[in-house]
Amino acid sequence: MGSFPGAAPAPSETLKWRPPPWRFPVGAQILVRYGELALKSPPVRREFEHTLQRNIVEAFLRAGESCRLRSDHGHLYVEADDADRAGKILQRVFGVTSVSTVHETPTDPPAIAAALLVLADPVLLAGSRFAVRARRTGQHPFTSQELARDLGSAIFDRWPDRNLQVDLDHPAVELFVEVRGPRTYLYLDRRPGPGGLPLGVAGHLVALVDGERGALGAYLMMKRGCRCALVAEGRGEALAREVLARFDTKLAVTTPAIGESSQDPLLRLGSDPKVDGIVLPLTIDDYPAARERWADRVVFSPTVGLTDAEVEGRWRAISALGS
Repeated sequence: MGSFPGAAPAPSETLKWRPPPWRFPVGAQILVRYGELALKSPPVRREFEHTLQRNIVEAFLRAGESCRLRSDHGHLYVEADDADRAGKILQRVFGVTSVSTVHETPTDPPAIAAALLVLADPVLLAGSRFAVRARRTGQHPFTSQELARDLGSAIFDRWPDRNLQVDLDHPAVELFVEVRGPRTYLYLDRRPGPGGLPLGVAGHLVALVDGERGALGAYLMMKRGCRCALVAEGRGEALAREVLARFDTKLAVTTPAIGESSQDPLLRLGSDPKVDGIVLPLTIDDYPAARERWADRVVFSPTVGLTDAEVEGRWRAISALGS
């Protein structure tokens, strides 16, 4: 833990600020981060970025919302009329690692400090422990550490009577400052996206969804950029239509006809030459029989090494994204 000279003693637990339930303010600009795409070669990266942008626009159109999209190196920026709804949509787009509602200001230390004080005023309650997290992209006459230090000093100068204290390890309030060339973005926190690769940059698969294991298997292959047509039965139909459909605006769900088993539509769809493989909800014991049954097809089972408890925990987290 670090503190500035003159900082007050540790406040009581009851004085710590806790973030309110997340809502994107209407009309806010949303910073969209993506991680794995940045590791690709320049031509592949450009292709993946274009696919991600197209998927974002399609997700907004499918939801009946409008948006304005721009980009710089490693980030996208989305402006939307209903920003709360926009944030939830973005949290369901594969390739997006996290989103934040941001306040934009010129990269000028006095301007940054003035904007940060406005942002911090309603959340830095008396006795709050806080941290300023600063990072830079581009050439600037200050380091990230210097900027964070100066902004912390500006906070203490502005509110000497609030008994504030810096806590870099376990702050109740975090103030994020991201300097990107001539523009700086301020925000209070970030919300996770699904990550992975944009839908459509990999192959086409058919996945059997008959419960959480099958739904998680389909999700994990979608996260690797694969388009999945789903064969859903039993509990799997609700999981496919109510959860997986949030992540793919073009998701196709087939249910077995009366008198059919799930193997019939799975075989029919899997025989299409455009399909690259089958995704099955297998355990280790199931794998030999499935391998024999589908010897002429590529079989994926990304959950084969997971226990039922691990599958349930991961699926619960997925179901909560953007809800």
